[in-house]
Amino acid sequence: MADQSRFIPLADLAEMLSISASQAYALVRRGDLLAIKIGGRGQWRIERSEIEAYITRMYEESAMNCAD
Repeated sequence: MADQSRFIPLADLAEMLSISASQAYALVRRGDLLAIKIGGRGQWRIERSEIEAYITRMYEESAMNCAD
């Protein structure tokens, strides 16, 4: 993933987070990650900043859960 484009496909998200493509789609479907559909085939794309914000939220949630 040397390409640093603003938006990435779900397959790249799955690779970044070490999850399956179906798990990546579930994150979008549940609204955990904001994404947009692009093109005639409606392929999902996620902005890199949304991924970073999601990771930050997950760290914060993990820290809160550990403090309980």
